Amino acid sequence: MDCIFCKIACGEVKSRIVYEDDKTLAFEDLNPQAPTHILIIPKNHIESILEAKDSDLQTIGAINIAARNIAKKLNISDFRIVSNCGKKAGQSVFHLHYHFLAGRRFLWPPG
Repeated sequence: MDCIFCKIACGEVKSRIVYEDDKTLAFEDLNPQAPTHILIIPKNHIESILEAKDSDLQTIGAINIAARNIAKKLNISDFRIVSNCGKKAGQSVFHLHYHFLAGRRFLWPPG
């Protein structure tokens, strides 16, 4: 297995875990882009949202519930969750993951 996020999910690589349930794992980003920057991943390997199958519906939903639970746990009411899909969109690890960002103002479009 060459996927760093799969290695984190199975405990082979240590991380600062913020949240875990049966389908998802959330841990602090090593290169934070906001005061709170957490990555939420499915425990099973899905390369990107384009590779998700209909059978992954519960897992994809669990990611959103994980974001809600993290926000409640950290007492955060304003946050952004985003997932990059593909190299040109900024995806650098090809295991589906969502960035949970909070603690500063976010502008859209960026700039």
